[in-house]
Amino acid sequence: MSIETKRPVGVKEKRTNARWMMVIFLFIVTAINYGDRATLGIAGKSMSGELGFNAVDMGWVMSSFSIAYVIGQLPGGWLLDRFGSKKVYFLSIFFWSIFTLLQGTVHFFIGAWALIMLFTFRFLMGLAEAPSFPGNSRITAAWFPAKERATAVSIFNSAQYFATVIFAPIMGWLTYEYGWQSVFFFMGGLGIFVSFFALFMLRNPRHHPMANQTEVDYITEGGGLVDMDQTKSAGESNGPKMSYLGQLLTNRMLLGVYLGQYCINVLTFFFITWFPIYLATERGIDIKTVGFLAAIPAICGFVGGISGGVFSDFLMRKTNSLSIARKTPIVLGMLFSMTMVFCNYVDSITMIIIFMGMAFFGKGVGALGWAVMADTAPKQISGLAGGLFNMCGNASSIISPVAIGYIVQATGKFEWALVFVAIHALIAAFSYLFIVGPIKRMELKE
Repeated sequence: MSIETKRPVGVKEKRTNARWMMVIFLFIVTAINYGDRATLGIAGKSMSGELGFNAVDMGWVMSSFSIAYVIGQLPGGWLLDRFGSKKVYFLSIFFWSIFTLLQGTVHFFIGAWALIMLFTFRFLMGLAEAPSFPGNSRITAAWFPAKERATAVSIFNSAQYFATVIFAPIMGWLTYEYGWQSVFFFMGGLGIFVSFFALFMLRNPRHHPMANQTEVDYITEGGGLVDMDQTKSAGESNGPKMSYLGQLLTNRMLLGVYLGQYCINVLTFFFITWFPIYLATERGIDIKTVGFLAAIPAICGFVGGISGGVFSDFLMRKTNSLSIARKTPIVLGMLFSMTMVFCNYVDSITMIIIFMGMAFFGKGVGALGWAVMADTAPKQISGLAGGLFNMCGNASSIISPVAIGYIVQATGKFEWALVFVAIHALIAAFSYLFIVGPIKRMELKE
């Protein structure tokens, strides 16, 4: 005879933590995302030497990704809202990995065709990656209450700092042992493998096998949009209306957020593109040492990123105010990042690295734009709003490196280039203080 035990009426089962497994998955995908972007930086020298590409050729190939990535933001966001996170996110990972892998085959083409195909594959990779970060924001909005959202965003966003640390040694070893083609085959194959996990991981919180009802209730009560991808009834629209785009572009809060993200990303792309060159040319450091020193600000950025997210959610629990919780770390972080200007007044390499580390730490603390998007984007067009946000932010990947190049060429030094970057940090702080206004979820007008 068996005795069946029943849970007492009114007692909830212990809450699961499937939402944090989602963050781990997003972290892995984002690390692969940035690792794929870095493939050309590792394999490019050997590739260009073998195929006869010059610096101008490689410059166009490198820019092809950014151009396509920016172009693809709005369509990618629309697709997320139309078909849901699961399908679009899976296809995004799968196809950007396919196009990464195909870059390893360009040596089969002759002469200029090798360059054309490399440009094409890189461009298509940028288009395929376009839904990734709007998808991250959309998934976070669905899975996390407001008081945990900034921490979740800061965790997966920190993968960009670790991608180089994780994959660069592997890609360097592969290039040395097996040739540059192996880098693209490895990264592309890894992405294809991971993409299939998305089919299991990305589900509505209410229907996810790893989440119980207690966790779903906890997310819902905290403001999570657990029904974002709920199947629509026959009478509802099958996709977001593009007329909603006009409402996004005329909303003062979102315009301030978009401006802030553009300015914050100017700091990001300075460290990615010009910082190593600054150390090598302005400060006369050998290239081997530059590689080591350039990693220090990245580590500071990671620490700052996690700290900013945790601090923001702490403020959210204490004040129950999204405006205080999100604006405080962003404004303080941006003001702190302006310490890079002090590099213009010192000659010590140690002090330069300290100031740059402080600046990137501040940038990390203030990099809460995706948390703000998860808090503010209209639930009907979260993907479209995120796509517009990411398009504005990544426009700086095209504009700011060129602007800095002109400044350095005109002045012969980096002094005004550092001022240029610091001014953007100041504008970001100004935008959140005086343009954004109260942070709340935008409601669309039908």
